[in-house]
Amino acid sequence: MRITVAATSGFCMGVRRAVEMVLDAPGKHKTPIYTYGPLIHNPQVLSLLEEKGITALTEIPGSGTGTVLIRAHGVPPEAAVRLEEAGFTVIDATCPRVIKVQRIIRKHADRGDDVIIVGDADHPEVIGLMGHADGRGHVAGSMAALEALPAFDRAIIVAQTTQNTRFFETVKAWAAETHPHYRIFDTICDSTEKRQAEVKRLAESVDALVVVGGRNSGNTRRLADIAKASGRTAVHVETESELDPEVLSDARSIGITAGASTPNWIIRRIYRTLEVLPYSRKKKSWRGGLFKVQHALLLTNIYVALGAGCLCYACTRLQKIPEPAPYIVIAVLYVLSMHIFNHLTGREEDRYNDPDRARFYETHKRFLATLGVAAGAAGLLTAFAVGPIPFLSLLVMSLMGLSYNIRFFPDGKYRRIRDIPGSKTILIALAWGVVTSVFPPLSARGGMGAGAVLVFLAAAGMVFIRTAFFDLLDMQGDRIVGKETIPIILGEKRSLKLLKRLTGAAALMFALPAFMGWAPGLGPLLTLCPAFFYIVMRAHERGCMLPGIRLEFLVESHFILFGLLTLFWSMAVGG
Repeated sequence: MRITVAATSGFCMGVRRAVEMVLDAPGKHKTPIYTYGPLIHNPQVLSLLEEKGITALTEIPGSGTGTVLIRAHGVPPEAAVRLEEAGFTVIDATCPRVIKVQRIIRKHADRGDDVIIVGDADHPEVIGLMGHADGRGHVAGSMAALEALPAFDRAIIVAQTTQNTRFFETVKAWAAETHPHYRIFDTICDSTEKRQAEVKRLAESVDALVVVGGRNSGNTRRLADIAKASGRTAVHVETESELDPEVLSDARSIGITAGASTPNWIIRRIYRTLEVLPYSRKKKSWRGGLFKVQHALLLTNIYVALGAGCLCYACTRLQKIPEPAPYIVIAVLYVLSMHIFNHLTGREEDRYNDPDRARFYETHKRFLATLGVAAGAAGLLTAFAVGPIPFLSLLVMSLMGLSYNIRFFPDGKYRRIRDIPGSKTILIALAWGVVTSVFPPLSARGGMGAGAVLVFLAAAGMVFIRTAFFDLLDMQGDRIVGKETIPIILGEKRSLKLLKRLTGAAALMFALPAFMGWAPGLGPLLTLCPAFFYIVMRAHERGCMLPGIRLEFLVESHFILFGLLTLFWSMAVGG
């Protein structure tokens, strides 16, 4: 099955801004934190905010304390004044595009113009816009309502920012014919226009469409209407649990779009559910069997551990380390153990980023804990057999890894190691770099030369790129649980730009040892691995590869490629 996700799916700029403001509020403003009315039209996000103690005020009390955020749709100006008079600190999270419409309305209402708002009379945004019209506002949700309005001497026409573009074109044609002196402002958000246009294009290339988002979201309902009008099979769901396999059973290609208030983590759940749909229908299929094996290897972290062993094999051959087997075993066991325990203790973010993994770890936590302990113990025993330096180093690294999610301080911003911004990505890269490229020369030669430092930087760099890339995919889920990863600190575009540059730097560092006389030919051959990862990132950036099991498996496979290329080279040179 081919699955296509519309490029404009998910949070629009205004919704993302509002959600980030409310998630940041507890650390910046007086508590308790409230929103005036639902922050956005998505029940899953609102439920999440309630879990964090952020509730919605439906009425303005006579007095109160704490902070109130104005929702993304905006409110009438008198509501903000009453909230301040009641004693609240008021933070305006209104979408900037909505604020622009409010200013247009206020400016022309002050001049004495009547204001025609094309939209739904009971929608929060329209209610807020009416509050800026100073009694001169008129709402028209249909052509009949529009034609029923009196003829005004001076009037402007604006649209609810999430209005149907086709309907507004009809309104403009009507005004040009019957009231050419009315001024018309194209206030439909460009994000709304793009989403609606993209659904129409998407419908031409797929068998079925899945529209994701809250049922009380106006812009999502309009997307669903457009999808159904296309003649394709179209369903509107809020979560993956509402997907009916029977309805989509005949579809060979499915398009996914989502409203402006739908978070990426819900879209990813929908994608992952659809991804396994073909294999749940075909009980006996080699593709289905392969997919299940891939999924199991990823969930248990066995595949990433094998990747660590392959990277270690490449590093030992680059450094001409004799008998690399013990170091490969140490790398595999250490990475397996640490990744299992990190997922066992960090299921909160997996709940949003990868609910399938969260369920797997909740269901099999005893088995996985036993496997993690056994792998860790076996790794330490192997390191002890190799020498005191690897053993003591691995012991310290294991203790640090196990304490990553443990609270050391009861209060304060940095209570755990994980609370340090960017710590996860940096520590994982350093740990992998040590077990794959530092242990071998320290144990075999008692020290590290310039070439070994280059190999360490290259190996750690590739792991940093891999981990930061996954952090990039998990940005919204990490923000929700308060995890400050490097992509959250730098932003999506700057992070992706950094990772692309780092792949080039890693390729250079793998190649340099060859020019120093170390393993001639292998270093340049290994530059294919950073190149492979660069291609994967570019494909994802262009929307060709979407977050799911296949993308995760492909990313982890680049470490397996290190081992395969090294094995090929070893066989070719007879070493």
